[in-house]
Formats: sequence, structure tokens, C-alpha cells
Amino acid sequence: MTGGPDGGADWRRLEPRTALVTGAAGAGVAAGGAVPAFLGLTGPMGAGGALLLVAAGFLLLAVGGAAIESVRCHRTRYRVGDERVELHARLFVLERRRSLPRDRIRSVDLTAHLLLRLLGLVKVRIGTGESTGGAESTLELHAVSRAEGERLRRELLNRALGPDATARHDGELAVLDPSWIRYAPVSFIAPLLGGAAIGGVMQVSEWFGVQGEVIDRAGDLFRTTPVVWIVLTLTAAALLAGVVGALALWVEMWWNFRLEREPGGTLRVRRGLLTARSLSVEERRLRGVELVEPLGVRLFGAARMDAVATGLAQGADDRHGTHRSLLPAVPRAVADGVAARVLREPVSPTGAPLTPHPRAARARRLRWAVGAALLPVVPLAVLGAALDVRALLYAAGATALVLVPSAVALALDAYRGLGHGLAGGYLVARSGTVRRSTVALQRGGVIGWTLRQSYVQRRAGLLTLTATTAAGAGAYDVHDADESEGLRFAAAAVPGLLEPFLEPAE
Repeated sequence: MTGGPDGGADWRRLEPRTALVTGAAGAGVAAGGAVPAFLGLTGPMGAGGALLLVAAGFLLLAVGGAAIESVRCHRTRYRVGDERVELHARLFVLERRRSLPRDRIRSVDLTAHLLLRLLGLVKVRIGTGESTGGAESTLELHAVSRAEGERLRRELLNRALGPDATARHDGELAVLDPSWIRYAPVSFIAPLLGGAAIGGVMQVSEWFGVQGEVIDRAGDLFRTTPVVWIVLTLTAAALLAGVVGALALWVEMWWNFRLEREPGGTLRVRRGLLTARSLSVEERRLRGVELVEPLGVRLFGAARMDAVATGLAQGADDRHGTHRSLLPAVPRAVADGVAARVLREPVSPTGAPLTPHPRAARARRLRWAVGAALLPVVPLAVLGAALDVRALLYAAGATALVLVPSAVALALDAYRGLGHGLAGGYLVARSGTVRRSTVALQRGGVIGWTLRQSYVQRRAGLLTLTATTAAGAGAYDVHDADESEGLRFAAAAVPGLLEPFLEPAE
């Protein structure tokens, strides 16, 4: 402990070694930009002048960044009181004071990238889970020792333990199975990474002034190759790069994964190879789980599990993108088993039989899908007929042959995925095709219903129900249910909430 801004004895400082991390990061950024900067400055300034300027920039980023960070750590204090967590930072003429009430703290997450881990440091993010407060709902300590971070996490999440606290400690709920990596290449991230790899090659070649040469060499290589084979070859190369990137990203994000229940009723997820992450969710804030099945992953019988909990507002940590994930993509049977253990149920509600939706819902999806598929076809056909250009007519026909059957298949799959039902204390809703989602939401966590019915839905006897909750995404939909059956479902799911607005059937 050290003296605080006002001379108090319970204020603590950040770790001064954080300055080394900032200096090393600045040196890395400077080294990465040194080569293109040197090449760009050599022409107007000469080799000597360019070298001096690049060296000056390197020292400025490395040494200057470390010096400023050292001052920040020295002038920053924090303390944990009986009622509030307080942070006081002063950098030159700038001063900032922050505090969070302890009874509103919902999460204490620890993150450490490679440089922090090498020095035994972690960044602590303390949050209240309020999405409307922005930065005011969180307090970050960058950075403290690993032992101090663990102490803060235990102290801030500690609640009065009941007499069955020992019995509630289930320990390990799931650990990493390296075979789960087989689902990484079939995720949507693989083609995106492939495209990014091609863009990266072009950008680097431009830095070194050889982009034209790279394009010319590629043209010479495919000079006698048919266009179809060129497209197929480039697509295969991009997909291969995307697969490699997806595998590497999966290893970085999910290596050392462990899901466990700690004493006092806290679920903790630990994962990460280079950047270690720790996410804690209080069970009393848990309102259910959501199984997410992107199309590629679902074709291989797998699903990811996310927490539906208060204090984990959607988008709370967009930098990682998986802040609510309790489980990576795993076999669906494994996901259901882990969901049952997380919810303390003998059988997971996510696997309960669901009520199918009427055929009118299928007709709606077919109309949407075919209409969307014909959007690019109709302009091509009209232009081809008006200008008497056969190439446009052929393009319209080829586009229709590819898009319409695919759209119909997706529409039928989306209809088969629709379903809702009750499973014990949970209401279950499933929908989607490109991203299928099955949510099991505690019936006691539903605070309201929103009923939507368009003119077309009213003619078809359909209704869309939205369960409003303070957890997770905040609202979960039951799309295109039968009107009468959907109202009965909503009334049975939360008795007394909807009945005052219903009229008995004649």
C-alpha cells in the first residue's frame, strides 16, 4: 500500500513495470513502420537524412512512450473501500476521478497480452454491466500484478456464501479438447481472412514500390490460363490462406480454455494463448444460455454457447467479440451437456422438443428468399433486353440458376429451424439459418412481451413474439408463430403477465 492523493494509507499504485510494456510496444510499432518510411523518405532526403529521421521517430515512440507511461503509473491511484471502488489519475494538467459502487459491480475481467504476461502483469476491467453508461460503467486498471488482479477479482465478486456454498462448488465444467479446432476452418472468419491476406500482400508490395511488378508477374503466370481456372486458383489460394489464419486465430483465442464454477456461485472462463483472458459471471445474474450455430459449423453438427446474463451487456467488449462466450464451437451433444451443468438442470432445455410453426411461415420465407435472389437478376435481364446485349441476358440466366435454388434451400432450412416451447423453468426459442440460434431463457427473467403483426402476417394468421429481458441481448424473438398458439405460449410462459390483455376465444 502507498499513500494516496490525499495522503490516505489505503490507496495503491499501478505497476511501474507497465512503462516497459508501453516502451516495447512503441518500439515494435516504430520497427514495423521503419522500412516503408525509410524507403519513402530516401528519395527526397537521401539515405542519411531518412535514416536520421526514422531513428528519431523510433526513439520518440519507444523512449517517449515509456516516459509518459511511467508518469501515468506514478500519478494514478486506486483503492477498494467498503462501498466504492475509486480511481484517481493525474497526468500533467489533466485530472480524472472515477468510482463505482461495489454493490453494482457485475464483472471483473482480467486480460494480459504477451508483453504483460512476460512481466507478470494483467489489465483489470471492472464493470457494472450497464450498456447505457458507456465508459462510465467501467473502470480499468492498466496494469497491476497478476496476484493483485486475482485478489481484486475475488474481493469484488465475493458475496456472502450460504450454508451450501461448498456443495455449490462444482469445479471444472469443461476443458479444452484440441479436436474442437476442426470447426475453425468452417467458420465465416476463414474467407474474410483469405481476402485480408490478398489485400495485405498488395499493401506490402506497394510499400516497397513493387506492386506493379507483382501484378505483372501474376499476369505472366496466368497468361495462357483460361479465366475460369484463374478465378478458381485465386479463390483456392485465398481460402487456403483463410483456413490457416482461422486455425491460428482459434488457437490464440481458445487455447488453455477452462470453464469452472467457483465457490460462491461464480462461473469463470479462462482462455487465450498469447493474450490470456479471464471472464467471470455470477450465477445469480445468469438468466439462461444461447446456442449459436453458424451455417458452416452447424453442417458439421457443432454449436457455440453464450451466456445470457445481466451485467454482460451485448457489445461490452467489442475488441474481443466473444465476451459472452462460455464455450467455443463444440459438438452439439457436448454443448447441450455443458449447458445442463451450467444451468444445474438434469437435461439441457436447449435440447427440448419444440412446437413447429405453421406452413404460412414457410411461404413467407420462400417469398423473401426468391425476391432477394431476383433483385440482381431483373435489372440484368431488363438491360439485356432493352439494349439487345446477349451477354447481359446470359449473365441474368446464370445468376438466376445459382441464386434462386440457393435461396430456396436456405428458406426451407430457415423454416425447419423455427420452433418454440417450454422446458421446465425455461422458455426456448429457435430461429435462423445462416446463423441459427437456440436460446433457453429463464421464465422468471422475462419482464415483458412485445407482439408484432404486419398486414401480411395478420392475413396468414401469424404473430411475432418478443420476450423482453434485462439480460443478454435484451430481447429474444419467436418469429411467425401461429397467432392463437403463440398467445397461449406467451401466457403460459409467464403467468399473469399477458392475461389482462387477452380476450377468451368464443
